[in-house]
Amino acid sequence: MTIIKSISGIRGTIGGKPEENLTPIDAVKYAASYGTFLKKKYPDKVIKVVIGRDARISGKMIQNLVQNTLIGMGINCIDLGLSTTPTVEIAVTKEKALGGIVLTASHNPRNWNALKFLNKDGEFLSASDGDEILLITEKNDFDFSKIDNLGDIKLNSSYMDYHVKEVLNLMYTNIKAIQKSNFTVVIDCVNSTGGIILPKLLEKLGVNYIPLYCEPTGEFSHNPEPLEENLTDLSRAVISNKADLGIVVDPDVDRLAFIDENGKMFGEEYTLVACADYILSKNPGNTVSNLSSTLALSEVTKKQGGEYFASAVGEVHVVELMKKTNAIIGGEGNGGIILPELHYGRDAIVGIALFLSLLAEKKVSVSRLKKTYPQYYSSKNKITLNPNINLDKLLLKISEKYKNDNPITIDGVKINFTNSWVHMRKSNTEPIIRIYTEAPLKDDAKKLADKFILELKNLLGS
Repeated sequence: MTIIKSISGIRGTIGGKPEENLTPIDAVKYAASYGTFLKKKYPDKVIKVVIGRDARISGKMIQNLVQNTLIGMGINCIDLGLSTTPTVEIAVTKEKALGGIVLTASHNPRNWNALKFLNKDGEFLSASDGDEILLITEKNDFDFSKIDNLGDIKLNSSYMDYHVKEVLNLMYTNIKAIQKSNFTVVIDCVNSTGGIILPKLLEKLGVNYIPLYCEPTGEFSHNPEPLEENLTDLSRAVISNKADLGIVVDPDVDRLAFIDENGKMFGEEYTLVACADYILSKNPGNTVSNLSSTLALSEVTKKQGGEYFASAVGEVHVVELMKKTNAIIGGEGNGGIILPELHYGRDAIVGIALFLSLLAEKKVSVSRLKKTYPQYYSSKNKITLNPNINLDKLLLKISEKYKNDNPITIDGVKINFTNSWVHMRKSNTEPIIRIYTEAPLKDDAKKLADKFILELKNLLGS
């Protein structure tokens, strides 16, 4: 398949032919494009870039290619080795680097990898910066350094500890209450770098943890996307160990989901709802999530006296709107928590600390906590696309058909009905169209999804 170039970086499957997959040639080319972009942006500065990777089998190979390309351009690299996406983001600002690269394909299967580019603030690049990198790639506009001006690589494996320390130092992290609660949790880290950093956090919090798939081998124990159908082993482990909850993260530890004490999914969407509820109880303010996120966040925010805002899908869009609205917490409905007080990036480590603090202070079970929030059910579906399909034209037809429902078109099409909605958009990371729906009843969410899937298929066949 063709490499996916998006606001989320350069992503593809390992092996095969260049430009059809993520091959060594592609890794070098896009690393050189990013290096060239930085040299043009900072022509009179010594450039330093922070690089870290998840535990994917291809990670070390891709990292060696990327780093050696950059030092060949006179750029210095800080090598974090095995790391997490939020850890790299934090390290960029701490190191006062001019950029960063995270080597991870996030929730994609083991045969995928990606180069995710960061700016000097440790945030994902804007769309315009991403376009500039792609233009440099198309032109092969590279300029490598001579022998006396090569960059270097410095190893620094301390940043996961630093990341945990910064989370513990947050005013919101109630260490004493968590320690007093004597929680027992089961953690599923899908055999990636969560297996390194989660134990560091939980040990400092005095939480008893039972590891499940915590060896960072890159041999993912199940589909790495933290969805209910992929978490049956975790659910069984929570029940058999009589644990208070289960915690699961994706391979690069920016997404977070919970299992309650009965082995039931707390709900990816409700990770942000619960964490926002906790923050708002301490510091009322505004919140932001993307268009595909639950209505429950809006209700919780308004109840606490704040205002809710919705952005286009994608972390960079959420962050941009958070800054504009001075939001005190935000994220995405896929279990991504963004707390500006630490950094503007999705961070499962922050989410775990906030959630455990909330549980400890409220002194309730996870299942009882869930019942205190507005109850909505989502249905998440997708349709594989033919590359020749004109998706914009397809979604325009849907928008015109439902024009009386005031469709939102900043990112695909979202149609809000009474207490329910449907959002249809092209994925940033896969050749698919996503169809997300939400309603107060599970059957209603499914029926709404089925209705629009049928409409899309009819349009695709017409």
